[in-house]
Amino acid sequence: MRAVIFLFVLLTAAAAGAQQQPPSSSQPSGTDSPSEWSKLTESCFSWTGIPSCADELFTGTPFHIAVGSLAPENGFGVGLAYVGHKTTDNWRNTWNADAVASDNGSWRAGAYAQFVHTPNRPVGVSYGPPPPQVKRNLTNLPERTVFGLYAQAISLNELTYFGLGPSTTPAGRAFYGMTQTIAGGNIVKPFYSPLAASLYGEINGRFVDIRERLGQSSPSIGELYTEGTAPGLTTHPATLQLGEGIRIRPVLASDVVRLDYSAVYRQYFAPGGSDFSFQRLTIDLGHEFALYPITTRLWAPRPGNGPDSCLLDPSDDHSECPKPYVRNFEGTIGLRVLAVLSMTPGGNVVPFYFQPTLGGTDINGDPALSSYQDYRFRAPNLLLVRESFEHSVWNLPLGVAFRADEGEVSLSRGGLGNGPWLHSFSGGLTLRAGGFPQVLLLFSWGGSEGTHTSAIMNASLLGGSFRPSLY
Repeated sequence: MRAVIFLFVLLTAAAAGAQQQPPSSSQPSGTDSPSEWSKLTESCFSWTGIPSCADELFTGTPFHIAVGSLAPENGFGVGLAYVGHKTTDNWRNTWNADAVASDNGSWRAGAYAQFVHTPNRPVGVSYGPPPPQVKRNLTNLPERTVFGLYAQAISLNELTYFGLGPSTTPAGRAFYGMTQTIAGGNIVKPFYSPLAASLYGEINGRFVDIRERLGQSSPSIGELYTEGTAPGLTTHPATLQLGEGIRIRPVLASDVVRLDYSAVYRQYFAPGGSDFSFQRLTIDLGHEFALYPITTRLWAPRPGNGPDSCLLDPSDDHSECPKPYVRNFEGTIGLRVLAVLSMTPGGNVVPFYFQPTLGGTDINGDPALSSYQDYRFRAPNLLLVRESFEHSVWNLPLGVAFRADEGEVSLSRGGLGNGPWLHSFSGGLTLRAGGFPQVLLLFSWGGSEGTHTSAIMNASLLGGSFRPSLY
C-alpha cells in the first residue's frame, strides 16, 4: 500500500506540473516520430520536463515501466512493458507484452495482441483530431471489429478464504496461494451504432494450481478446509471456458446520460468425470450521469488497445494517449447493478477459485463492500448495487469519490434477495492523469466488521483493455 500511495503522490505532482506546460503539437502526417530515447533525454534531464518524463516513462512506446496492483494482499507490481504495431490497408495490428513482480514474490506475465479491422483506411493517413463529440465517444465506444489473442500467467502467494456462503465468520480465515495460466482469444463486433451496441465472444483455456500458504497469522487452507468445504482444493482440472455476450454503451440526453450495459453467458467445461462443469450469466448495468456534459470524459476501456496501450483511437497510427492536462470541472453520479448467476447441472459444483467474492477488493481488483476484509464473502451467486459520486479537484488530475454499496452472496440463485443485505460506505481520492493507470485510495466503513483502507492501482493503462478475468 505504501508503494501505491508514494506513486499516487509522484504522479499527482507530475501531472500538476504539467498544467504549466502547453500541450505539444502532434507530428505532421507522414513524418517519423522522435525516438523514445530522444523524448527521454529531452524531458528527463530538465526540471521543466518532469511531467513529460513521467508520461514517457509510464506510457511510452515501444518500452515503458509497467506498474499496477496485483490481487489484494499480493502487493504492488513493477516491471517492464513492450508495445508494438503493424498497419496494413485493412488492419491495424498491435501487440503488448509485460511482466511485473511484487515484494512478496507474486508476479504476472503476459502477451496480448489486438487486430483492429480498418477497411478503407489507407496506410499512413491520419484523419486528424475528431470533433469534440466524436472524441468523447472514442474514449468509450467500440467503432470497429476487434479480434484479440492473449496468454497470461499469474502467481499469487497470499489469498484468503473464509468458506462459502453468506454465513461465514472472520474466524474462518485461511490462507492459500494460486497460479493460473489463461490462453485464449476474443472478438468484439459492433452491430448497431445508435446504441453503440456490440456482440462479444471469447474462448479460454484455464489452468489452475492451488497451494498451501504456511507461516501466516491464520492457518493454511488445508488445515481448516477439505474438498467438501472448499471444492477444488485438492482437484483442479484444466478448464475450457467459452463466453458469448452483448454490450451497449449509448451516450444520451446531450451527453448527460452514459449507459454501460452488458450481459455475458459463460460455460466452463472440465474434463470427463469431473463435477466442475458449470455455466454462469453475468449482468452488469452501469449508469453514469455527467454533471458537466461538455467536459466530463468517458473512462471505459477501448477494446482496440492492449492493456499496456492508451491510444484515443486504436485504429489510427497517429493517435496518441491523452495528456495529463486538466483544466475543466468533471463530475459524475453513478448507479451500478451487478448480478452473477451460476448454473450447476446434476450434482456439479463451482470450484471455489472460480467463485466471485464481495468484501474489500476482489481478485480482479474491483472493490465492492470495501469495509470488509478482501475476499470476505464468496459464493456462486452474487448481487451488488452501488451508488457513487465523483468530482474533480479544480486544475488537478485528482478527484474526490464517495460510494455506497449494498450486496449479498448466495449458494443458490433463489437465495439472492432473501437474506439480509450487507452495507458499506467509502470515501477517498482518485487519480486519472493522461494514460497513467487509475489510482484509487479509499477509506471504508459501515459494515459490521470495522473499517478498511484500500490503495488500488489499475492493472492496465487508462483506456487499455481489461486483462482476462481470474474467475
